[in-house]
Amino acid sequence: MPISKYYWLLYRTDLLISETKNQKKSRLNANHVAEEVFGSAPHSFVFHRGQVGKNVGQLVADMRRVMEPFTAESLKVRKKNVLKDFVAMAGPLGVTHFMIFTKTLSSINMRLARLPKGPMLHFRVTKYSLIKDVVSSLKRHRMHDQQFTHHPLLVLNNFGSDGMQVKLMATMFQNMFPSINVHTVALNTIKRCVLLNYDPVSQEIEFRHYSLKVVPVGMSRGVKKLMQEKFPNMSKFEDISELLMKGANLSESEAEQDGDHNITELPQIYSGRGNMASQQSAVRLTEIGPRLTMQLVKIEEGMGEGNVLYHAVIAKTEEELQEILIRKEAQMKEKQERKRKQEQNIAEKNALREENKKRSLAGMKRKRPEEEEVDPEVEDPGNQDNRPPVVESDDEAEYYRQAVGEEPDEDMFPEVKRRQRPERSSEVPFKKRKPFPGDKTKNLYGSKSSRETGPGGRPAGKTSVNGGKSFGKRSAGGKKFEKEDKRFGGRKFGSGSTSGGPGSSKFKGKPHSGGFKKGPGGGSRQGFKQKMRKS
Repeated sequence: MPISKYYWLLYRTDLLISETKNQKKSRLNANHVAEEVFGSAPHSFVFHRGQVGKNVGQLVADMRRVMEPFTAESLKVRKKNVLKDFVAMAGPLGVTHFMIFTKTLSSINMRLARLPKGPMLHFRVTKYSLIKDVVSSLKRHRMHDQQFTHHPLLVLNNFGSDGMQVKLMATMFQNMFPSINVHTVALNTIKRCVLLNYDPVSQEIEFRHYSLKVVPVGMSRGVKKLMQEKFPNMSKFEDISELLMKGANLSESEAEQDGDHNITELPQIYSGRGNMASQQSAVRLTEIGPRLTMQLVKIEEGMGEGNVLYHAVIAKTEEELQEILIRKEAQMKEKQERKRKQEQNIAEKNALREENKKRSLAGMKRKRPEEEEVDPEVEDPGNQDNRPPVVESDDEAEYYRQAVGEEPDEDMFPEVKRRQRPERSSEVPFKKRKPFPGDKTKNLYGSKSSRETGPGGRPAGKTSVNGGKSFGKRSAGGKKFEKEDKRFGGRKFGSGSTSGGPGSSKFKGKPHSGGFKKGPGGGSRQGFKQKMRKS
């Protein structure tokens, strides 16, 4: 980058910074004024109610385009929304007018409402054309986005005729658009025009929307071409004066016929070449749509719920109006009485609820000290049949003792010392076990038994097959606890004794490598050998 260009960029940067600092206060003031102007201008909602179809939906979008920029461009309407929802949202947003479109089997209707207390005007739309229909019918149209940055200029025609409804319509249309001061208005902000024409004979209102263009007059067509930077073909001219004086070789369609009806003297400079102050210029209008032809049907007070002030079809006498008024007053009084009774019932229910709440709290306070004093004689509701409570213990021997009711064997829990069984109460009678036939020796409970005993004084039938552990033990009641051992094919033991008696189990396969321990009598081993020989 050359040095001169670098210093020039630095100079422009410093200049911009200094301009921003100097203009900060003026910009803030301008923003404040713009906010005040925007807030004071009337705002509108344009929407439809019910099913209207594709064409009427497009008409709603076109009317939003007309009301820009003081309208909700992307207003979303749902089926469940009612008119009260829009009224509730209109207050915080500063909306002053509603334009509502509906469709029936016979006609299309439009309602204009003034918020928050009305009135509401009902129109029947007899004919309408969309923007796309109007633009497609024109040879040349002028429509661009810059036209919609400012509100349109409203023009009312033939609204000075007699009639309360006509004056009310004129006031409603005037209040829908921002008012202007002809002495201070900036002409460059006027780019569009809305025309409303009232026909007293047919009582119809014609709605038109135009784009506005200003061109200078008093000069030839050739000079206008030069002013518009559209240079014509001058190959056939000998001198440039022929272009300025004759304007030859120009089509007739390029020159629009102007007259006294649209020529005026501009008080300000207007955008466009040649539009200078105090010079003659022509104002040209180009329709951009939509078009509406509508007729007033009725006027109501409020938001469609008040008295009918005017009706174009139904005419009522003074007596009928008085009867309607008396009937509505009676309905209003009845409604107020119902509302008063409802409020009274709600107050009584709330008082009763508070009283019950206080009584409940008082009862809970009285009951709390009683619960803290625990009665030792109160029985546990979970303890049925006067059973002793189960003591939770991590000791396996203790758990076995509580579950089975016997002392575990010494080799069952080798890591735990054998505990002495608590002595039975003398009050509970001791149930002796039935001795076996021919039993002469003493068993565990002191009775004689002829069964052989193993080492340690245990019966031979309790000799463990798997490393000295017992399975198939007999309880005090004479029952056996059956236990499976996977080493012997999942067979159950306990149907008989292991000493080879008539109820002993049959083993498949080879016995454990540890072998069988032989007691003093050797009854268990002999019985097992006999069984193996038989099989």
